[in-house]
Formats: sequence, structure tokens, C-alpha cells
Amino acid sequence: MAEGSPNDFDIVVLGGGSGGYACALRAAELGSKVALIEKDKIGGTCLHRGCIPTKTFLHAAEVADETREAATFGVKARFEGIDIEGVHGFRDKIVTRAWKGVQGLLKSKGVTIVEGEGRLAEPGQVSVGGQTYRAANVVLATGSEPRSLPGLKIDGERIITSDHALTLGRVPASVIVLGGGVIGVEFASLWRSFGAEVTIVEALPHLLPLEEESSSKALERAFRRRGIRYELGSRFDSVKVTETGVVVTLEGGKTLDAELLLVAVGRGPVTAGLGYEEAGVRVERGTVVVDEYCRTGVPGVYAVGDLIPTPQLAHAGFAEGILVAEHIAGLGPIPIDYDGVPRITYSDPEVASVGITTAKARERGLETVEMTYDLAGNPKSQILQTQGSVKIIAQQDGPVLGVHMVGRRVGELVTEGQLIYNWEALPAEVAQLIHAHPTQSEAVGEAMLALAGKPLHVHN
Repeated sequence: MAEGSPNDFDIVVLGGGSGGYACALRAAELGSKVALIEKDKIGGTCLHRGCIPTKTFLHAAEVADETREAATFGVKARFEGIDIEGVHGFRDKIVTRAWKGVQGLLKSKGVTIVEGEGRLAEPGQVSVGGQTYRAANVVLATGSEPRSLPGLKIDGERIITSDHALTLGRVPASVIVLGGGVIGVEFASLWRSFGAEVTIVEALPHLLPLEEESSSKALERAFRRRGIRYELGSRFDSVKVTETGVVVTLEGGKTLDAELLLVAVGRGPVTAGLGYEEAGVRVERGTVVVDEYCRTGVPGVYAVGDLIPTPQLAHAGFAEGILVAEHIAGLGPIPIDYDGVPRITYSDPEVASVGITTAKARERGLETVEMTYDLAGNPKSQILQTQGSVKIIAQQDGPVLGVHMVGRRVGELVTEGQLIYNWEALPAEVAQLIHAHPTQSEAVGEAMLALAGKPLHVHN
């Protein structure tokens, strides 16, 4: 453990988001003296501007939809509208509780929290204000921020990012969402539930282009039924702000108008002006380059989370932070298999997956067998009034390679898929497991039974 000056530590973590604070917690558990530097609030984007606040909005959207549909279940209820201040209050309650919880955890582990904007002065030294914090190991975890497109200026009023959307004091009458990835799809879903007219513009051929194509198509069908419009394979050209909103022009000349334009074209790493390159850290197009243990090319300097070219997921950041802490402690951790990290889009319907897609299996030269189980045959899904499917991709005479799901609440099913993929289970092995009835998880079991050659509730 570091000794001497109060500013001497074993590990200094620059950034208190998911990856940073996870690293600090695990390192402290392992006996290291740790300083965690954060310029804003511990918890970072996920807790304050991402995962948690957006999911509170999405739950409010689910309640709104269920209220509208109450008569379907024999319940008398009337939907009167969205109290956006009430939604904000619900969000703040959840976020504040989680924020206090994380701070309490760090304090209980003896982590020193330093408030202020840090900079990598040189390997082993981070400066904050007029103070220098020294450590044998420095972990860079400065996160990401919303991206835009060249020439597209965010004004925070008519042209906004997800950060602005979470503090908007009204439900917009209409929105154009630029980008059909996770952020764009989730906001399109919740705004539609709140009553807005929504159009998504996506340059690639499908929404959620990184997901299994059948999942993307299922989401598109569901959105069409919900009245969410989309322009696929359409590139943004320009936007004009008017007295009443915005007019967006696509390549080819087609125009769309709405009250707001949400720019949801992804998030970029925060690396500029933080001394990384000057200290010898390799940065490519804003992203810090690391090896499988999250080591930069500079001895004693690591990087985790949205800063590096791995999935921009809070739980991936948690895992990277733990990996780094255990690597520094000499525990010999196993590098992360990013294919085995679950992915969820919390729209209605949800899209969840783990493992690889059919296209990726083909790229790797793998022969596969597939089974898609329609949720129409699943009683619990019928009770929930959701449509969708569970698709299993397995290697010919081998283990499961991918689990891809679409439907309300299927995000809660992806953990089973994660275990199946990461333990390289065979369909026949999973088919031996008895799933509780009636549950949506039966859909996974039914698909595995079919792949194992003994289908039950499956129409051939």
C-alpha cells in the first residue's frame, strides 16, 4: 500500500462513472489505497444521464400504455395525460437513491473521492486544480458524450441530444429522431407512449443495425403498428430551424418537419485536452487503444468504459473496472469475451441478445442451425399482450452461439441466454432443464427442445 504524502496512492482512477467506480471499489476490496477523481457526480453518464433516468421514463411510458389498454384486461381506467414534472420527480427519486448508495459504498471501502477536473500530467500523476495525485497505476475512465454530425449544431432547444431530452419540461408534439440505434429507438418508443408523433431517420437499412436482422425487422413491424414512422437507408442532409420547430432535409431532397430534432447518432469518448497523448497514451479517432487487459501502451496506465473501443454498456464498464483492479492485484483475471456480454434495448417491445448473429457466424465460417419460437405460443406473453420471438443460433452439432429475443420484458430473460452462451451449452443440455409454467422463459426452453429434436408446443 502507498505510504508517505496524503496524495500518494496505489491507484488513481480518473472518472467516477460505471467503469471508474467499479474499479475503485474492487481495488479497495483487494487492499489498495485508491483515489477516485470526478468533476461532476459519482455514477457518471449511466446513473445521471443514461441508463437509469431513461429507464424511469420508459417505465412511465409502459404505465401510460397499460392505462390506455386497461379495458383489455377488464380494468376500468382512464388515461388523462403525462405529468412531465411528476415523471421527472420519479426519475430524481430513483437516481438520488442510487447516487447516495454508490457514494456510501465508496466511503465504506475507504476510497478517497476527489472533486474536480483531473488531467493526466504524466504516467503515474494526475493533476486536479493545484494538487497532484501520484500512484503506480492510473486508470482512465473519463467516459463519453453525445456525438453530432459535421455541420449539425446542437442548440439545446430545437436541436437536442439525449441529455437535453431528459430535462425537457414538456412532451413534444412531434419529434424527428436522427439515429436508429439504442438511444434513438428508446426515446422514440417512450415519446410515442407519451403521445408524440415520432419519425426515426436511420442511414443503415434497419433499426438497431447491430442486432440480428430478424430482431430488427420484428421491432420495425411493432413500431409500425404503434404509429412510429421511420426512414431507413436515409441519410441526413441538413436542418433548418423555423418559428414552430425544425425542417429536416434528407439526401435526395425529402423533407420532414417536427417540433424537435433529437440527435442520437451515438456517443464519443471524452479524451480531448486531458493529457493522454502527451503522456504517451495511444488515441485513435478519440478512442484510447488498449489490449485485452485494458492496458494502454504506457506502463501502469489503464483505460476502461466508453473511453475504449468496446461495447458502450454500463455493465461492460463494471466488468472492465473489476478486470483492471484484479490485474493490478496480480490475480490473473480472464479477459472479457465481449460476445458474451448481454445487450438490451428497453423499447416496447424490448430487444435483447447475447452471443453472435447469423451474419457474424457466417463471417467466421461456422455452420449453424437455428430455431425461432414465436411468443404467440407462450401463454405468459399472451397474458402480457406482447408479440415477438426467441431465436436460438447454434453451431451444427455444437454449442449455442447466440440468443436473440424480441418482446415485452424479454430483457429479463437475457441472463439465461448469457449463461447458455458463456458456458458453451448444447441445445440438448438446455432442453433437459425444466422451465416454470407459465413464464416467458419457457420460450427459451421450447426453442431448445425443438433444436434438440423433441419439440413440444411448436408447429412444424
